[in-house]
Amino acid sequence: MNEKMNLTETRLILNKLGVIPNKSLGQNFLIDRNILIKMINEAEISKEETVLEIGAGLGALTTELEKKAKKVYAYEIDKILYQYLKDKFSISTNVEIINADALKSDIPPHDKIVSNIPYTITGPILEIFYYNGENSPVGIMIIENSLSKRISDLKKYKNFSRIGVTFNAFMDLINKYQISRNCFYPIPGIDLALIKIKPKTTLNSFLKEPIKRKFFIEFIAGITPYKNKTFSNSLKLFIKNKPSLALSKSEIIKFIKSNSISDEKVFHKEIDELIATCELLFEYTN
Repeated sequence: MNEKMNLTETRLILNKLGVIPNKSLGQNFLIDRNILIKMINEAEISKEETVLEIGAGLGALTTELEKKAKKVYAYEIDKILYQYLKDKFSISTNVEIINADALKSDIPPHDKIVSNIPYTITGPILEIFYYNGENSPVGIMIIENSLSKRISDLKKYKNFSRIGVTFNAFMDLINKYQISRNCFYPIPGIDLALIKIKPKTTLNSFLKEPIKRKFFIEFIAGITPYKNKTFSNSLKLFIKNKPSLALSKSEIIKFIKSNSISDEKVFHKEIDELIATCELLFEYTN
């Protein structure tokens, strides 16, 4: 099936269902079969693996996953599309269609996430499924291209961000491909990228414990908005917005000096340095 035929079929199905693509739900349907096959090839799914798909849409990707995986859990929040998918895969022995918000659900165990994910919830998806310690799934996902730049090149000031730092503390980016907007219907107003990610082979021990992991995520969220400030100033602002730490300005200076922490601008710091500093702060305040 070529792209034009795929676009025609997509429009016909949506019209028949009475579905107008919902921008707030990130409903941009993938219509290029070449990209579907690229995703499947990158996923390297074995017959023993379980795959999670978030935002199954009209089931184009689900159809390909069905051929490869032992089990596919396909989540679709739209009730009309869910019913369409239930009918489409009614005789499938390895696809389970679930009408629920994947961000608020008790997700079954899975080995990989393969999805054209709703772009509006990329950040929460990464946080829920990938920043949870060890045994995170491999991911093959279509995301905003600007976001893919933030997780792939932290050396540029523009790309240094909360999501980029946090991602690189937990995950490795294996492959990245930019995708034309014309591969989707309706055509989105943003550039997109296909990424393949996997959990770090050796996760920093500080990030393995839930309470410490939560502290780290809050720490990065608290200092990266002030990336152009010195570390001491960004730390003051973070603590000001987190009263539970209850550190005075003099205590902050003491903490920095006693631990010989470099007071350079935040965006100059390396990931490992930020993790180590966060661990010192956790110990200092607990």
